[in-house]
Amino acid sequence: MKLIFHGGAGMVAGSNYLLESGGHKVLVDCGLLQGSHYAERRNFDPFPYDPKEIEAVFITHAHIDHIGRLPKLVKEGFRGKIFSTPPTKDFAEFLLLDSEHILAREAEREHKPPLYTTSDVLQVMRLWEGVEYHALIAQGPFSAALFDAGHILGSAVVRIKAEGKAVAFSGDLGNSPAPIITPTEGMPEADYALIESTYGDRVHEDVPKRQELLEDAIEDVVRSKGTLIIPAFAMERTQDLLFHLNRLVEEGRVPRVPIFIDSPLAIKLTEVYKKYENYFNNESARRIKSGDDILNFPGLRLTLTTEQSKEINRVPPPKVIIAGSGMSHGGRILHHEQLYLPDPKSMILFVGFQARGSLGRQILEGADAVTIFGERVPVRAKTRVISGYSAHADQPRLLEWLRGRRRTLKRVFVVQGEPEASDALAQKIRDELAIEADVPEAGAAVVL
Repeated sequence: MKLIFHGGAGMVAGSNYLLESGGHKVLVDCGLLQGSHYAERRNFDPFPYDPKEIEAVFITHAHIDHIGRLPKLVKEGFRGKIFSTPPTKDFAEFLLLDSEHILAREAEREHKPPLYTTSDVLQVMRLWEGVEYHALIAQGPFSAALFDAGHILGSAVVRIKAEGKAVAFSGDLGNSPAPIITPTEGMPEADYALIESTYGDRVHEDVPKRQELLEDAIEDVVRSKGTLIIPAFAMERTQDLLFHLNRLVEEGRVPRVPIFIDSPLAIKLTEVYKKYENYFNNESARRIKSGDDILNFPGLRLTLTTEQSKEINRVPPPKVIIAGSGMSHGGRILHHEQLYLPDPKSMILFVGFQARGSLGRQILEGADAVTIFGERVPVRAKTRVISGYSAHADQPRLLEWLRGRRRTLKRVFVVQGEPEASDALAQKIRDELAIEADVPEAGAAVVL
């Protein structure tokens, strides 16, 4: 069995792994490259394999850096099956259609043909099958199963067996305990593992305090009569914030100020969350049973249309605006950053990973000014971070996930991280768990 690293090696995004056995080929994930303009241009490159030869794709979860090139795969001839949990399938349709819209505008600016079209997205959905955790999926010589990764609702670790060997693909592992979703399952039995390393060199010190830190940020902005802007991913991060805001508002721990969710995509995805309440953790299930709408509260305003989004600016501060995208790549958050970053009474709060090269990373690293829509915007607003909202496991949790299988694992491949984070985690795996650990390069092929 051969494993080839076609994406996610040496970088956070673009997850794409090829397994070959006896002439049969399957993929795990087919994500979009993100983080810098150079990375995004590479999405237009041809696949390094023939999409027509791929028999199946197993999807770990619905984030675009894990599913974003599936329509391109279909466009170039893939007609096999796509497998994931049912929530991942439902989330993916909304996320891919949203991504198509953004990519189409980008292609127009670059004077290029679009990466894919809406019809390609619809074809992807026709090939997609929802499968519950632990159910066996037979595909040629491969046997696969999904295990709860605890990263976002429906996220999975994919284990694939063939030729008497088993490989576990971590996808993204969760920062358990997390709001709403169930904890990460223990690592399934496997001979080899691919493990993400987004936070492979860091420790989330404020996980138990994330709600308190959110409370502090709101109180500080109310005190200064400013605006709190939160760039947040529409998938998972927005719902986690809603969960904690629900508590803070209903328990009277923050002043009643308008709180806007300025993201049509986040609003649609929140409705999908409500469809899959059977995937929620025990605390969330208990609160729902008691009659609490855990993703809604007094003062919450959902802005679907562009006109409603523009009206936010006419609402006097103090106020809170949660909008996408999470790294300020695009979306409505840019309009709010353009307006409120120059205001010293306001605050920008980061609650997720900011990739190197992103606008969010520039602000986070203390830039005096940034360019938004071609205009130089001074950064005078306060900057704050709550790393505990990350949906990614930190270094101790990543090591703990592997620890239970340290006696049987032959080799670990550290992927989906910036080089220093991946190298740090690989060294820790070698030192603390005595397992062979490598950081593969893009395009590397390994015979298992």
